[in-house]
Amino acid sequence: MSDQPYEPLRPKKGPLGELFAPVAGFGVTFSSMFKPTVTEQYPRKKTPPQTRYHGRHQLNRYADGLEKCIGCELCAWACPADAIYVEGADNADAVDGAPEAHMSPGERYGRVYQINYLRCIFCGLCIEACPTRALTMGPDYELAGPTREGLIYEKQDLLAPLAEGMLAAPHPMAEGTTDTEYYRGEVTAPTAEQVDWVREHRPDDPTLDAASAVVAGDAPPPVPDTHHLRPDQDRAEATRAAATQSSLDRRPVQTEEARP
Repeated sequence: MSDQPYEPLRPKKGPLGELFAPVAGFGVTFSSMFKPTVTEQYPRKKTPPQTRYHGRHQLNRYADGLEKCIGCELCAWACPADAIYVEGADNADAVDGAPEAHMSPGERYGRVYQINYLRCIFCGLCIEACPTRALTMGPDYELAGPTREGLIYEKQDLLAPLAEGMLAAPHPMAEGTTDTEYYRGEVTAPTAEQVDWVREHRPDDPTLDAASAVVAGDAPPPVPDTHHLRPDQDRAEATRAAATQSSLDRRPVQTEEARP
């Protein structure tokens, strides 16, 4: 053992610092006492959170409309709260009689996708585990609801909406590509062959006209939808209104004879 005395790495305070050391911890308190109070006017005025805020999840799409989720279930395995449930399925079984149709690039897609927001702790481990960047988290923090069932989000609640120019799945992958080209971001719009396939199998598909305009060069390539704060009339509001109406429907109706 060394005989040299212990020398702390932190510099020692001077006489003035030692004098005010007992009240130094109140520095933040004293500095806040003289600042004006700012009240958040929520929900009348919604303040966007920070850029890396972990809010509601979203299942993303590729530019041609195919889903990014491949049903690998890695997000469910990574979730420490067991809040995610995924069932994968083969793309060949997605559409009867059309084995060439795809819901996502590759062999599989997420047939069932659920997130239980009664359990979710918003840690972000699920998005770190996703190999295709299918699952992301955005700034939407408005997740309150009147029922427990309403806080179990299904795939249709999490899936990003089709942007203008995307072609609704299922349809074949872009010709001459594999899932690797999709992962690299090389597929930037639907192709003519994809549009023709959908027109043959689903001639009434509402996304055909916009996708055809992109293929013809009359419209710009689609931009995948990003997260945004929900408006006032959102899913929670609709669920709350439905629950209120349901309780009113179950309320007994008084007759004229029963009224006092």
